Amino acid sequence: MRPPICDICNKKFNDNDEGGLVYFKKRPSDIEWDIRMQQPGMVGHPPYAEWFCGLHYEKAKDLSHLTIDKAMELLKKGV
Repeated sequence: MRPPICDICNKKFNDNDEGGLVYFKKRPSDIEWDIRMQQPGMVGHPPYAEWFCGLHYEKAKDLSHLTIDKAMELLKKGV
């Protein structure tokens, strides 16, 4: 798992009180990644999850019904 650094503004933060990890709707490739991660010794940050600081966390959570690529496109536009 990557450390808590906002994917929008690159702010480093403490995930306990300033933001959090948002999991987005899984794409077919994300489901395949989950299956690969069940193998012994496999670790990594989910490709459908990202960290967001307090400023961007709620907006990201509101878009969690979308896939990460679609949600990030909207977030980076400031939607």
